[in-house]
Amino acid sequence: MQDERIKFLNTKKEKNGDYVLYWMQASQRTEYNHALEYSIIKANSLKKPIVVFFGLTEKFPNANTRNFSFMLEGLYEIGKSLNDIGIKFVIQNISPEIGATEMSNDASLVIVDKGYQRIERHWRNYVANNIGCPLIEIETNTVIPVEEISTKEEYAAATIRPKIKKLLDQYTVHVDSIESIKSSLSMDFGSLDIDDPEELLKSLKIDNSVGKAPSLFGGTSEAKSHLDMFIKKKLDRYDDLRNNPNLDYLSNMSPYLHFGQISPLHITLKILQSESPGKESYLEELIVRRELSMNYVYYNPNYDSYDGVPDWCKRTLEFHEKDPREYIYSLKELENANTHDPYWNAAQKEMVYTGKMHGYMRMYWGKRVIEWSKSPKDAYEILIYLNDKYELDGRDANGYTGVAWCFGKHDRPWAERKIFGNIRYMNDKGLKRKFDPDAYAKKINDYSTNT
Repeated sequence: MQDERIKFLNTKKEKNGDYVLYWMQASQRTEYNHALEYSIIKANSLKKPIVVFFGLTEKFPNANTRNFSFMLEGLYEIGKSLNDIGIKFVIQNISPEIGATEMSNDASLVIVDKGYQRIERHWRNYVANNIGCPLIEIETNTVIPVEEISTKEEYAAATIRPKIKKLLDQYTVHVDSIESIKSSLSMDFGSLDIDDPEELLKSLKIDNSVGKAPSLFGGTSEAKSHLDMFIKKKLDRYDDLRNNPNLDYLSNMSPYLHFGQISPLHITLKILQSESPGKESYLEELIVRRELSMNYVYYNPNYDSYDGVPDWCKRTLEFHEKDPREYIYSLKELENANTHDPYWNAAQKEMVYTGKMHGYMRMYWGKRVIEWSKSPKDAYEILIYLNDKYELDGRDANGYTGVAWCFGKHDRPWAERKIFGNIRYMNDKGLKRKFDPDAYAKKINDYSTNT
């Protein structure tokens, strides 16, 4: 494992504890997980068993049936996988930083996977400052560690791409499967029963108004199945058909990447093995664009608000803030897909009913809300709210960056026009040049009517 993936978050000394604790939070998988690999190496060197802890907090922002169901399906698979290699898995209904701190009392050291967002970094800082042993953070949810690519917020894909290409060969390295010492551990940690995810879901006090995604199921095995199907049947035409929402040429990896149920490194290595002409376009999205979004979230403290967009974007949007709008819709009208635009309504319904909106329509969806809101700030808040509530991959660096892109982040100034100023504009004429939006709207409306 590259040393650059390893970061000591405090200066505490190892203790003679009962086990090595891996606090699993962002990387919810047992395959291609550098944090688990490092935990096993440390446990074997200390001749200690491993305990993997996961904090299941009902108070996580936008905790609802949709995202928790998907996550619990993945955690169920993790429990079975860890049991097979002799590692105890503990899930507690507790805020993760409190649970990890309590679990550290009997640990020799604590290892955690890296988190990029505000709440994740707060949790790790809290634990680092409140435990009596080392807290070691391992970066495993990016192909290249974020601080190795750049030490600052990057302007655009054009500025980060050469930095990534320079490092890519160094970090596209296979991760070996390492079996743990099967040490017995009889301690009772009061773990939740994950054997029946459905029953556990019913016991949680979360928002039940957003139902499960009907056609996507959580877990690493599901992710790998989608990936294999994508490589075999879709990758060849990915470059020219990915922007057509009437055709299914996307990989469906984003929800699995969001929950850490599949490794971006694993996906990269699988794609690199292919001789498909679509692989370069896909790797551009998976590595350059995704790691650009990680860079944005990591280095910009306002990544989830209007304050985070570049100054030139705010200046041009605010200069045109008083421009007359032909339509202004309330949050309720937008949430219920009650606008004059059948294509936008279809995109909103796709997200509400399926948990995933096609990527091209997601850009159109965001741009139109700017046009239909009283102010750019109002539009930003609406988009973040809807995205994080309904998307399986909401509350994610890619999602926050996608919203910011609608307001000019990682883009360039365009010809000035009303409301948008110099921000890139999209309308239904652009959709019609790409695909048949009426067929898309009919497909989604038929689906939502029959669901």
